[in-house]
Amino acid sequence: MIVSLFGVLSLKAQVAFKGGTNALDAFIGNHIVYPEYSRQNCIGAVIKVAFKVDQKGNVSNVNVQQGLGIDLDDEAVRVVKLTSGQWLVPANYNTGNTIILPINFALDYSRCQTAETNRDQAITAYKNRQALEDAITNYYKNKYEGKADPAKEPDILRLKQQLGFDDTFISDLLDEANAKLQQGDKEGACHDWTFIRNIGSDKADTYLARYCK
Repeated sequence: MIVSLFGVLSLKAQVAFKGGTNALDAFIGNHIVYPEYSRQNCIGAVIKVAFKVDQKGNVSNVNVQQGLGIDLDDEAVRVVKLTSGQWLVPANYNTGNTIILPINFALDYSRCQTAETNRDQAITAYKNRQALEDAITNYYKNKYEGKADPAKEPDILRLKQQLGFDDTFISDLLDEANAKLQQGDKEGACHDWTFIRNIGSDKADTYLARYCK
């Protein structure tokens, strides 16, 4: 059975967030770390996330039920995972139910760098850039292991410039990671710090050594 928290369904034997809907809205709003690519490209959306809740209120099987296939999807999943343990579960609740929760990413237009009319182009560009990201991260992973071909590094540096992997980007990503750490999401922070390292920067190495052993 699929249950929408905001659908017209009976509330009998259904889970509820501790403190109610307003508390859930506040929790999500306080924990969203707006992804940098979508922020810069003025991409806002409602991402629907599916998950299950066990009798202890812990969430599992968290995945995107309806999204854009970009960084907003990843952040929506991350935030829903953070709600684990915050759900009230009736004794007769069917833990096999799948819950659908919409996560709203509302843009701060004062921080956008791209016209909203280019939103679809930006989404397509995000999906197309994955292969280029992989080329960069694979190169530096090999470099750390002494397996990279130094002759290829100029091409990798050009790819980094093309994707905007510069000091400003890294600084913004560090801010995102630190915000996640302050929320208690060490896994999310370590993911960001590892990405920074894997695009050839040492600016996250101190954090990796301290938190991500």
